Amino acid sequence: MNIQKATFGNGCFWCTEAIFQSIKGVQKVESGYMGGDKPNPTYIEVCNGDTGYAEVIHIEFDADITSYEELLVIFFKTHNPTTLNRQGNDVGTQYRSAIFYYSEEQKDQAQALIQKLTEENVFDKPIVTEITPASEFYVAEGYHQNYYQGNKMKPYCMFVIQPKMNKFAKEFGEKMKEEYL
Repeated sequence: MNIQKATFGNGCFWCTEAIFQSIKGVQKVESGYMGGDKPNPTYIEVCNGDTGYAEVIHIEFDADITSYEELLVIFFKTHNPTTLNRQGNDVGTQYRSAIFYYSEEQKDQAQALIQKLTEENVFDKPIVTEITPASEFYVAEGYHQNYYQGNKMKPYCMFVIQPKMNKFAKEFGEKMKEEYL
């Protein structure tokens, strides 16, 4: 196994956690916070929008099964990287589009993909995703972990997350673990 890590901020971590958990080769996904300056932030503090933290998912993946570049493509296809500090109805710096890299290679891959997407006019507005060195990752409170898996019948999951999962399955079904299809 070639276990590597990736950390992405792409909106509410409940939605993004569910998507990345479903990908072959992904060993672990944790919801949490990165990019701020106060040690041990809480969800309430991050939601206030003045800590500098983004809601993120921290991923451990087997790069022999799914590459970092493939995860980047999924990252860009499953949120809107052109809206500053916003994803859908979620507004604030904690919902910003962000890639926290662990190596120069990850940084280079992220920059190259943004350049390619820009040159190909994939989005109708400029990509505002920040690319930042990874900093301390703080795991979110327990009730945020595996949120979709434990709450599928809650309205938010049924009306927000499930449609995203369905759309993801249509486009990336071959990348998904069998139990998620």
